[in-house]
Amino acid sequence: MGRRKKKKTIKFNNYLAFVLVIISLLTLGLVYLIDVLPLNYFSVFCLVVIFFNIMLIWLLKVNGKVRNVLGILGSIVLIIIETLGISYEFKTLDFLKQFGFNNYKTENYYVVVLKNSSYQNIKDLEKQKIGHLANRDSINKALTKIKKEINFTDQIFTSTEEELASLINHDIAAFLIEEAELNILKEENVEKANLITTIYSSSVEVAIQNVMKEVDVTKDAFNVYISGIDTYGKITQVSRSDVNIIASVNPKTKQIILTSIPRDYYVTLANYNAKDKLTHAGIYGIETSIATLEQLLDIKINYYIKVNFTSLIKIVDALDGITVNSKYSFTSKDGYTYTKGLNNLNGQEALSFVRERKAFKEGDRMRGVNQQAVLTAIINKALEPNIIINYNDLLDAVSGAFITNINEESITKMIKKELKEPSKWQITSINLNGTDSYDYTYSYQKTKLYVMEPDLESVENASDQIKKLLKEN
Repeated sequence: MGRRKKKKTIKFNNYLAFVLVIISLLTLGLVYLIDVLPLNYFSVFCLVVIFFNIMLIWLLKVNGKVRNVLGILGSIVLIIIETLGISYEFKTLDFLKQFGFNNYKTENYYVVVLKNSSYQNIKDLEKQKIGHLANRDSINKALTKIKKEINFTDQIFTSTEEELASLINHDIAAFLIEEAELNILKEENVEKANLITTIYSSSVEVAIQNVMKEVDVTKDAFNVYISGIDTYGKITQVSRSDVNIIASVNPKTKQIILTSIPRDYYVTLANYNAKDKLTHAGIYGIETSIATLEQLLDIKINYYIKVNFTSLIKIVDALDGITVNSKYSFTSKDGYTYTKGLNNLNGQEALSFVRERKAFKEGDRMRGVNQQAVLTAIINKALEPNIIINYNDLLDAVSGAFITNINEESITKMIKKELKEPSKWQITSINLNGTDSYDYTYSYQKTKLYVMEPDLESVENASDQIKKLLKEN
């Protein structure tokens, strides 16, 4: 009976040792695959895992009840720890897969009719006249979808204002319009916008160009355009860019300059040779925003990161909140109250903080300052050593919360360098200034809109400081 029990114990110990080795090999393999640990760290990690494996397997194999029990307990504890580690490693791999160029953008289109019309759905527009702006790839795709539903006559217009006027005059039964352009129309022509409603929507995907200018992010300074679009939900969708920040990063000097450009800056749209608000550049894709800012500041933008309202809420909450320094005490339009000085904010409070502008006499200028303050707080919180406590939640939060053309290799190299040479980053801010004005815009051509005429001195100053940072060693 004793021999049979001993054989069972030996068999169990052998099985436990086998499981331990497999789990340990998988752990080491995944760490190697993730490739964020510097070589010396990875070597030490391997030696520690191998040492514990050898010691525990020896305890499992050697004669002696106490030693066997210690070996069993130790092996079970190590297997549990490594299994938890493996779940973190798989989440990390999923997170890293998000990096790299996303080759399409999503545009949402709506069919608009008069509220008092008899048209209730797309089928009611059979053989009717539908207006739309001049043909572009996304419009053509949206029209193709409608043509699968009904037969109709289309009419091309040069502006959304003309479409709306033609609809009100009953010259057309409906018009097709992209979501961001519809939002502009509703904001700038509230009275007439109350006369219309949407009866059909569709999303189309359009190929975009990769505008990345790759560098060695561990050695060379680079610029990252951070675009915050004014929507919730799907991050690939096209919309106006309410947040426009260029992060200039020098990995050698550990310096970051955050340059904030007001959303209503009156700029020349790249590739369109027409004046418009910077925020409207986002309607034509992030590549248009980048080219426009490169033209404005006479710099090259290497990478971009695009986020939206949902992204900010999820990231701040996953960080267990952030501490932001407010220049003023104020109440936002959403009803949140902030005090002058330090404020501990959750995700929704942080979003309301960065969106507010009407509470300040500086308007959009102060909003840019607050956006920089929140971004700085996020960076500082993410670099804290105890971030590991919320690591799992943070990875869940950022999953699908952004798109970027920074590739996976560049990100892992940056993390590896930071682990190897940890030191505090110096973050400074620049805010472009301008003069309040009203003028015509490319995206809304028939009515003068509020714009901010750039202060060329502040533009030149920002350009010089960015260029200086990029050259410093």
